[in-house]
Amino acid sequence: MNSKVLYKLSYGLYVIGSTNGVRSNGQIANTVFQICSEPLTIAVSINRKNLTHEFIEKSGVFSVSILPVTTPLDLIGQFGFKSGRDLDKFANLAHRTGMTGVPILLENSLGYLEAEVVQRLDVETHTLFIGKVVEAEVLGDAEPLTYAYYQTVKRGLVPPTAPTYIKSQNSPDREGGQKYKCSVCGYIYDSAQGDPASGQAAGTLFSALPETWVCPVCGAGKEKFEAMP
Repeated sequence: MNSKVLYKLSYGLYVIGSTNGVRSNGQIANTVFQICSEPLTIAVSINRKNLTHEFIEKSGVFSVSILPVTTPLDLIGQFGFKSGRDLDKFANLAHRTGMTGVPILLENSLGYLEAEVVQRLDVETHTLFIGKVVEAEVLGDAEPLTYAYYQTVKRGLVPPTAPTYIKSQNSPDREGGQKYKCSVCGYIYDSAQGDPASGQAAGTLFSALPETWVCPVCGAGKEKFEAMP
């Protein structure tokens, strides 16, 4: 079986937020879809190990913030590769509390939906939460960020807890140079492309990166990178 065919499926990239009644948390998810329009119903797949799963189970509500293609990698790293058990992910970001008490991202967001859970479906490692939408708003009109764009243009990978994670992930096929992979989040530094966002031009070898350079996704230092064959 060639699991790479799964890369042909289309996904978006979203921040899913929830609350336990005391504090809020959020995470990146790429499996969000509309089920029906009357009543307006959506579903999201969340790993059972994640803190956001715990919060949705407790509160029965969640939000979906839709990310644009301009979303910086460090925001994706904040919600996708760090745990809410260690930090408040919304602390330094523009956000507000929705009508159901869930956090709503206002920064780098094209819009949001708030939903109340009406059904749960256990699927091995994940739970599919089905929710009736009770509030929604458009915040911008830029192009939405897709999973494919995230992989091929932003060169990002997915964490092991993601529903679309494939164990033998490799970097997208492309012409390139010297490559180093972050052992924390899987980001691949390709010397042929550099890291323009941090001022590292295309053609900059990994060894030539300043010692202060960090992974643009998770913030790990150079010592966390390993050379790829």
